[in-house]
This record gives sequence, C-alpha cells and structure tokens, in this order.
Amino acid sequence: MSLVPKVSFNHFIFMYQRIIEEQIQKKLFSGKIVCIFGPRRSGKTTLAKKILADFGEDGYYMNCEDIRERAYLLPGEPSVLKKYLGSKKIVVIDEAQTIENIGMVLKVFVDTYPETQIIATGSSSFELANRVGEPLVGRSWDFFLPPLSFKELFNGKNNYEIQKNLEDILIYGSFPSVVSSNIEDKIGALSQIANNYLYKDIFTYEQIRKPKILEDLLHLLAFQVGNEVNISELSIKLEIGRTTVERYLQLLEKTFVLKRLYSLKRNRRDEIRSAFKVYFYDNGVRNYLINSFNNLKMRNDIGALFENYFVMERIKYHQQKTGWLPLIYFWRTHSQLEIDYIEEQNGAFKAFECKWGNEKVVFTEFQKAYPNSETFIVNSKNIQDFLL
Repeated sequence: MSLVPKVSFNHFIFMYQRIIEEQIQKKLFSGKIVCIFGPRRSGKTTLAKKILADFGEDGYYMNCEDIRERAYLLPGEPSVLKKYLGSKKIVVIDEAQTIENIGMVLKVFVDTYPETQIIATGSSSFELANRVGEPLVGRSWDFFLPPLSFKELFNGKNNYEIQKNLEDILIYGSFPSVVSSNIEDKIGALSQIANNYLYKDIFTYEQIRKPKILEDLLHLLAFQVGNEVNISELSIKLEIGRTTVERYLQLLEKTFVLKRLYSLKRNRRDEIRSAFKVYFYDNGVRNYLINSFNNLKMRNDIGALFENYFVMERIKYHQQKTGWLPLIYFWRTHSQLEIDYIEEQNGAFKAFECKWGNEKVVFTEFQKAYPNSETFIVNSKNIQDFLL
C-alpha cells in the first residue's frame, strides 16, 4: 500500500528548540526504538513531527488514536505494519499507549526490521499502563519531555527579558500551548491541559473507584507545596486509608503530576526523618487546582511558587544536561532549621535556599553538620545562574 504523508510538515511553526532534540537525532538509526515519554501537551507530538520533517517522503506519522491505523499494529505480525509502511525509513507512532501490548508489537518489529527507525511517543500512562517496559529492555532509547524548561525559554535572553517574563511563568506555568497563548487565553489553555493531564490517563488505565477523592487529594497537596506532607493527616481529611493515600501519591508521581522530595538525615540526632515535601511539575497546573491567578504582588504564596518552580527546573536542568539526577533532598531539624533543596554528588553537597526577594539566609548549622557542602541563595535576580 502506498502511503501519502497526512501532514504537511513545512507548515509547522516550531517556536521553541527542545534540548532533547539533538540528543534524539544522535540515536536515530542505531537499531533501537526511540521512546518519548511525558505529560500530555508537553510537546511530544510537535517534537516528533519536527524530527520527521527532515526526512520528507521517507517519513510517516501514525496517530494511534485513529482506529484505522491501529489495525496495523498487531502483536506477532510485524509484516502487516511493514507492508503498510512500505519503503518508509522512519515512522512516528504517536500516542502509543493506546495500543494493546504495544511493547511486544514494537519489540517484534524492531527485531525483524531494525533498519526502520520508530519513534514512539506516549503520555504519562505509557509507563503507567506498563505497555512498553520489559519487552523493550535493551531495544529502546528513552527520553523524557517535560513542559518547557527555563533554558528552553530563556537561553540567549538578557536579564531584562528574563525578569519581564518570569512572573507569567510562575503563575501560568510552562506548557508550550500556555506559554504561546495570549494572557487572556492562558487559563483556558490550562483548563484543557489540567482536565486531561491530571485525570484522563489515571482514570483510563487505573481503576480509580472514587475519582472525587483524587481531586480532593490534589487540591490539598496544591496548598502544601514546599511544606512537609503528612500521610496520616491526609488520610483523616480524605477519610481513606493510609495505603490508599500512598497509592494515589505513587500514581501522581508516575504520571508526572508531582514529585516527592525526601529529607536528608545523616549526621544530627535532631534531623527530621521519614518526611517528604511535594512539588508540582508545572506551576500553572498547581495554580489551576486552587483557582489562583493573581499577580505576584497580590499573593501570599510567592515563596512557595518560587520554590516549586526552582526545584522542578533544577531537576530538568540535570536531566537535560546529563540525563540523570544527583541525589536530592530537603533538610529540616526539630528546632526548625531548614534548607529548601539539596543535591548530593560524590559525597559533596550543594544546598539551595529559595527567596523571591533579597532575604539573607544563614547556613551555619547545616555547614557544621555537612562540612563538605556549598551553599547558595536563589532569588529572582540570580535564578538564571543555576538554570542556564
């Protein structure tokens, strides 16, 4: 069957250069599948199409939400897909998590036709539904695409441009469709993202018996950004068991809604143990949950917003720079001494305290406990020093 590309790639406008694009390009045609994971609407399809555009008639795009194309993705029958693709050298299989046994489908295809490059994209449920996982061990290059990073937004920009736009990012977040929207359209764009991204994948691929409880949990967590979270307290407020709370937290982590940060506990008897804080992958999603889009001068949570943004951006910074994370923590003692965010690498520590303004911070006690440490105060004027 002769295929005609269904998308005119020349008409795409790619506003932002995604850092992982160059990394993906280097892995093409190495006999492995390229898998791009990430939240819905983070730009996976746009990135895959941009890469595909370089191959013209030799590339093909398959949307797995189109039932006509799903018919060619059959377990144990790679020749069906190969016949459909013909001589195409590279194919994007978009929304691959919608295909039953997609991991086995891709495994058999790449084993049979290693010369054909497949780029498979999947939303958070791609991993959650365990539809790739074990079948592709050793047969795939995996890349995570979060919402736009600080570097993707501001690389090459001067301090004035960064300061001018930083407030909008703290309030509305950095999903591509939100960043590119006019100010009056940003909340509408966030609404579309949140209603799909927060609930659709989990409700589709996990048997959540009481969706309202998950919504209530997210709402509670949105008000606790940067603070310690107590599972027992959440259990009481939601009137569900601790095990169920923990299960929901794990699901929210697997679907890239939030990230847990655990306490550092090594040297001092008064260090808080078995505690964690939560951060949302996107500030805009967090603000949508509490329906708060006031400008920073009218808010009492600017410290939490800035801390949430810096912690998640620092994680993106490492993922995009090296592909892996150092060990990360926060630090707090029973005497209320605290460090917002800490990185450990090769036994050395970097400690960061986030302050939107120019407040002073004393690190004396932390440095006594951890002599092999560097300390930094991150504020709105120097944030670029740690993220570019």
